[in-house]
Amino acid sequence: MRIALLTYRGNMYCGGQGVYAAYLAREWQRAGHDVHVIAGPPLPELAPGIPLHEIPNLNVFGVEHPEWARRANPFALLHPVNLWELGVSRFGVFPEMQSFGLRLLRRWKRLQERHRFDVVFDNQSLSWGLLGIRATGIPVISVIHHPLHIDREADFAIDPSLRKKIKRTLYFPLFMQQRVAPRLDRIVTVSEASRREIERYFGIPEKDIAVVYNGTDTDLFRPTPGRRPEADLLFVGRTEDRKKGVATLLDALALLPRDVSLKIVDGRIPDDGLVMRAIRRLGLHDRVILQRRMLSLPELVREYSTARVAVVPSFFEGFGFPASEAMACGLPVIANAAGALPEVLGSDGVAGRLVPPRNPRALARVIAAVLADPAQLARMGRAARLRVERTFRWCDAAAGLIDVFEETLRAAHRRSRSA
Repeated sequence: MRIALLTYRGNMYCGGQGVYAAYLAREWQRAGHDVHVIAGPPLPELAPGIPLHEIPNLNVFGVEHPEWARRANPFALLHPVNLWELGVSRFGVFPEMQSFGLRLLRRWKRLQERHRFDVVFDNQSLSWGLLGIRATGIPVISVIHHPLHIDREADFAIDPSLRKKIKRTLYFPLFMQQRVAPRLDRIVTVSEASRREIERYFGIPEKDIAVVYNGTDTDLFRPTPGRRPEADLLFVGRTEDRKKGVATLLDALALLPRDVSLKIVDGRIPDDGLVMRAIRRLGLHDRVILQRRMLSLPELVREYSTARVAVVPSFFEGFGFPASEAMACGLPVIANAAGALPEVLGSDGVAGRLVPPRNPRALARVIAAVLADPAQLARMGRAARLRVERTFRWCDAAAGLIDVFEETLRAAHRRSRSA
């Protein structure tokens, strides 16, 4: 099968979408498919032999004047799409999904004439440009990891002021995604929890949404022998993403004995951000270790072996790579019973523990109980890795998506014959 894999931001350090695209492309190539990745910057690191087509982006969002004008060719800003992107970004609009689709649509005819793709697989840009591509006759399928409405609601919960609501509503391209998603040939998601939320926010019936779980690279993410724990607890993720729940974790830490410590791994912790404010408010300076440097993947793997337990206090996860990666590294996980986390950990308590969301006292009680039993910790860590090895494999994810593509192509063929 000839697959065009779209990802508006391709780098693996941009979050789960970059990881998702890189591993799927690798597995499809290994299975003998002809996969081309079409990506915006920062670009992905792909396995050798996978073609990469760059969709340029001047990256003006969040860049203040005069920095956005300081570039080799400042007149490039006068191109209509670039000028539009610059203009709307001054009002707090995040334009990359829209502009990625528009730029791709301008190049699509040449790309399709040369490579004759069978299917387009979109990594949650849900851009207007996808409708133009679909109008050329090629099926377009998109993965929705989770509706962005959930991110907006998490921000509203922190700051419900009218000014904040207007600002975050402008930021997220919700209107576009709500109009585009139901008009594509098929929607895929990565968990049953996300499938329910997609029906809620996009109006697409659950029965019409395919669930294909993500994988986790257990060859890369594995226990690191001989490393001594530097902290009791580990949090990995974007601390400024309100739905990640780091504030709840810090409140729970303040309720635990003073000898319990926490390590936070996030290369983008601002000096005036949520974490630093909470540490000052709760007096946790001597109990929290901050890893604020951007890490390579091997360095991230080693970080998972520097604690006794991983904590994932998210209010929602479409899947939850920090949970599955920690489990693959043999680390027990304590997580909120929210979103897809019960699907990743399992609900039997063998590989980890689930706690009620937004409840620091309940989280502190479970952390204390788990840390008090070293033998239980070891059993849970072994069970966690085994669960990932059996349940969350990238080769299975890639094969499951191929099944969806083939089903979609057959349906398109039947429609064309009946017409």
